[in-house]
Parts: sequence; structure tokens; C-alpha cells
Amino acid sequence: MPLLFDVYILNSLFSTFALMEHIIYNVTVSLDPAVESDWVNWMRTVHIPEVMATGCFLESRMSKMNEQEEGVCTYAMTYVAYSQEHLDDYQKKHAAALQVDHKSRYEGRFAAFRSTLNVIEHFQHER
Repeated sequence: MPLLFDVYILNSLFSTFALMEHIIYNVTVSLDPAVESDWVNWMRTVHIPEVMATGCFLESRMSKMNEQEEGVCTYAMTYVAYSQEHLDDYQKKHAAALQVDHKSRYEGRFAAFRSTLNVIEHFQHER
């Protein structure tokens, strides 16, 4: 029995430390409502799958902000990088080309703001 208990503790500690390494890379985009439908479709079917295909991120979410400024739509793409090294790899090897594709497609119709956050702790509802 002590062996199972020790394995459980080690797995819990490993999961906790692994989660602490995760980095959130958030891209907030405000865009012209005239291109919203095309942009959302392109993000879902092309851009986000290409970002995820780099292998640098564990998961991603696309969210629309509830409070909107007049004349713009604002979305947040939240990517969870496996580690700072994975995010650095993404930024060095992939980000520029992916941003060029976005910019050339929606030039003058959007503004983007990028930020990163360190995950301190992860909480989940227990059922």
C-alpha cells in the first residue's frame, strides 16, 4: 500500500510543478465589425490550427468580450504554452510568419495587443 501512496504523491507533485511552468500567451484583437464573420471563420479554420500545429501549446481558447466599444468587436485568443522555452520557440520560429498572414489579410481592420502570464496555480472543480 505505501508504494501506491508514494506514486500518487509523486504524480500529484509532478502535475503541480508541470502546471506551474505553463505560460499563458494572450492575444486580444479589436476589429472592424464588417470583417468579423470572415475573421472568426479564418481564425477557427486556419490561424488557430496553424498556431496549435507548431507544437508549442497545450491548448487554446477563443473568446469574445462581452462589453464592446462602439464600432469594434473584441476577441481574446488564449494559448497555454507548455513552458517558457516553448513560448520562446514559438516566438522565434513561428510568430512572425503567422502574424504576417494575419496582417496581410486584415490590414487596417484590426488592432492587436499581446501579453504573457505565468501560471501560478491551477484549480479545478472536483466532482
